[in-house]
Amino acid sequence: MPPQPLAKLICLSIPISQPYDLFRKSRPLPLPSRWALAALSVALVAHPAPARAQPVFKPAQPTLTQPSLAQPTSPTDALTQFNDSVQALVRRVSPSVVQVLVTSYAPIERSDPGDADALVGTQRSIGSGVVIDSDGYVITNAHVVSGARQISVVLAGAGPSELSERRPSGVLGRTRPARVVGMAPELDLALLKIEETRLPALSFASPDRVRQGQLVFAFGSPEGFRNSVTMGVVSATARQLDPDSALVYIQTDAPINHGNSGGPLVDVEGNIVGINTFIVSASGGSQGLGFAIPSSVVQMAGEQLRRYGRLVPGEIGIHLQTITPDLAQGLGLARDWGVVVSNVLPGGPAAVAGVKIQDVVLAADGSAIDDLPSLALHLITRHVGDRVTLSVLRGDQTLALNVLVVERPQSVTRSSSFADPRATLVTELGVLALEVDDLNDADQHAPSGVLVVARVPSLRATDVALSAGDVICALNGSAVSTLADLQAAISRVQPGGAIALQVLRDGQFQFVAFRLG
Repeated sequence: MPPQPLAKLICLSIPISQPYDLFRKSRPLPLPSRWALAALSVALVAHPAPARAQPVFKPAQPTLTQPSLAQPTSPTDALTQFNDSVQALVRRVSPSVVQVLVTSYAPIERSDPGDADALVGTQRSIGSGVVIDSDGYVITNAHVVSGARQISVVLAGAGPSELSERRPSGVLGRTRPARVVGMAPELDLALLKIEETRLPALSFASPDRVRQGQLVFAFGSPEGFRNSVTMGVVSATARQLDPDSALVYIQTDAPINHGNSGGPLVDVEGNIVGINTFIVSASGGSQGLGFAIPSSVVQMAGEQLRRYGRLVPGEIGIHLQTITPDLAQGLGLARDWGVVVSNVLPGGPAAVAGVKIQDVVLAADGSAIDDLPSLALHLITRHVGDRVTLSVLRGDQTLALNVLVVERPQSVTRSSSFADPRATLVTELGVLALEVDDLNDADQHAPSGVLVVARVPSLRATDVALSAGDVICALNGSAVSTLADLQAAISRVQPGGAIALQVLRDGQFQFVAFRLG
């Protein structure tokens, strides 16, 4: 993930050994008259949804006692109904939210910065989790339990007060040892198991019912304060932080802080909309930029972690990329927005189905595709053995292609590139490059093309996003096998014209688009 210029991505579990300011100043929230209308709307939709069948997990469905839905006669009545509805929601959800206590090894900070001796000590940290199966299965973030020596889960307590200390010795509720059933670090999810049965579990919200602007509630242990709840809205349903990454998140302005990691983001019916995982903040505190892993991804990962102990991702043998105006002009695409196929795995299911590089994806299983996040979210939740129908635009022809989802094979990395005195300067790209054929036998599996050995300072190539180790295979659709091919293809582009390079990076083909300086 690229670094944020004025902010940073902050995982939300908290090391107890670090000091935190627990007495921050706050201002009372105003209650403008528009809350009266919002309150009435929420009160009228606060019925719990019927339990949906879960393939693996068996959520228990506690009965939610609803307040009277009589027509309010004043703004005060509407606010009272809204207040009653929120309290009923909290009573239903809170018993399913747990605190995760982790003991691990961590470096000890030294008072003398010049002391080179490294010391390792025990560190305790706090995160959150949610029960997703009544037989004791709890979902949380992988970063919460990564490297843990011991994990404990604190279940909802029966005490009259939920004011708890931040340290494990002071928390209320039943504490149970937990073990890791499986982890998916690539999604930042982990599944835990405790020896308890008949636990209250939450169901997952249907992803097609999550809408921008809908009310949501974040539960967890911010700054270690267990069983806390905050309210906000869905700011965006599929936020993509890296334009070429398949990972998407639900963005919310519901305040979440350190310790909320792994806790649920729920809708007004108490269903899991997502799992809170990080915030973007310049100060380290909540600034209304919280991100949660969508429910469809969490449900898929939870089922696979329970069955296999790891993620078994399906794939269709293609790589996708966001279309930019420069990329569209360089490749001569029919439109300058949407999603384009940047690579097709030879012999893979997409290749068998007839998918080709430079196909523009219009729809998947009948759902229109306007951007990479929506397509990535659709594909990441497909299971091995499913079939996906892709509607693609090839030139001026629209095709419907049926593609089988297969298990993703283990990746094999190619040997790293190295500096070589035979490398040639390509000024227009700002790189030192070497023909792949010139490499020694250790790189005998490298594809045909031109290898980028190093970047060099160049005012003409400040916008060229190439890196050492990239292999340039084509320029504006023309194959590149030698340096002469590359130079000839560049010479055909007018100054200021668009260039779309097809490069092999980390075992995957993708496009690098820019304007020729």
